[in-house]
Amino acid sequence: MVNTTPGRVLYVEDDELVRRAGVQSLQLAGFDAAGFANAEAALPLVDADFAGVVVSDIRLPGMSGLDLLAQCHERAPEVPIILVTGHGDISMAVQAMRDGAYDFIEKPFASERLIETVRRALERRLLVLENLALRRELAGHDTLAPRIIGKSPAIEQVRKLIANVAPTDASVLINGDTGAGKELIARSLHELSPRHDKPFVAVNCGALPEPMFESEMFGYEAGAFTGAAKRRIGKLEHAGGGTLFLDEIESMPLSLQVKLLRVLQDGVLERLGSNQPVRADLRVVAAAKGDMSEHVAAGTFRRDLLYRLNVVTIALPPLAERREDIVPLFEHFLLDAAVRYQRPAPLLTERDRMRLAQRDWPGNVRELRNAADRRVLGIPDDLSAGAAAGADDALPLKERVEQYERALIADALQQSNGAVAQAAERLQMAKATLYEKIRRYGLVARGEA
Repeated sequence: MVNTTPGRVLYVEDDELVRRAGVQSLQLAGFDAAGFANAEAALPLVDADFAGVVVSDIRLPGMSGLDLLAQCHERAPEVPIILVTGHGDISMAVQAMRDGAYDFIEKPFASERLIETVRRALERRLLVLENLALRRELAGHDTLAPRIIGKSPAIEQVRKLIANVAPTDASVLINGDTGAGKELIARSLHELSPRHDKPFVAVNCGALPEPMFESEMFGYEAGAFTGAAKRRIGKLEHAGGGTLFLDEIESMPLSLQVKLLRVLQDGVLERLGSNQPVRADLRVVAAAKGDMSEHVAAGTFRRDLLYRLNVVTIALPPLAERREDIVPLFEHFLLDAAVRYQRPAPLLTERDRMRLAQRDWPGNVRELRNAADRRVLGIPDDLSAGAAAGADDALPLKERVEQYERALIADALQQSNGAVAQAAERLQMAKATLYEKIRRYGLVARGEA
């Protein structure tokens, strides 16, 4: 099977024939491998950002493999070092593993043993680098917008809409199922807007009791009602200059809908107990579940307010309609959870990927994130249990196979940056066949590379 893991392999061996054979085996397996006759030539290429592994014979002229191990660990302690040893050096290699070597291979060895060891080491190295990159990203709060993960046509359309309307003050209605990531989209609109340095105020309309709604949204003056000891600034005023995000807008009481409509029309509000208008300079982004026209028809939501809120509508599809995004999202959540819990991020097997892509995820992104948290914490779940396929087994075999094939093709396209030629090589499939399947599954390719 052709390797799909990027990264470099530095192969250090003084015997030219052995070195050529090892490098060739690695290159045929898809690795970016380079050979070196001595450790001194390979060492300068290893630093903290080196996205690869080192394979070195222990016995070398000049600097030995053990010396190379020590030097590499000073420069980049996380870079995996694989040592190649003769039969008489086994005890030396075992001690080297105690000193930090990733693994050792005993001569003579089959090329499959070398390839498998290198593959595992590279996966670990690249995961460490991703983890470090995510730590830097989470530590620095100056990123332009939250990360919207995915390559599906639906999520690409969402990105285009965000890029188009974020710089404006147009009101946006985000429509999507529970847990689909509506607040992430709202935050992206805010962070990419000229208002990004002003407040982003989120209000869950379904969580506020109706008697408290008006005072929470509009604020009040001291003495406005029993218990109002001092002035309180409401959410609308607090969002001044920034963005107000109204989640579950369909739950807003009708009496408040009229007052919100006035704020949007006139750009002013009044606190409870006051006749003094306050300028309301804010952008409103709302989110809803289901079809808002049904709420209008039922008389529970004002048509004129809906027209004010949905100048632009962003439809956020459920995960079940963008299955090619499931595995990349899950891998991102694994890294995020590893940072938060200070735990190593586990690697996914092909079976894990298949089960992830086949599930419907009714809780959408929120459910997927929780599953990633459990995986990092080592808590058993139905992804790893024998009963994991329970819900999937209800699907016809043909549909399950198609779901898996679609997920594999989407993953290959992502790994190759959309280049069909590279994806076809990874999948060991004819380009014409791959093009036909890309069309059938509604995937996106970016051309040749």
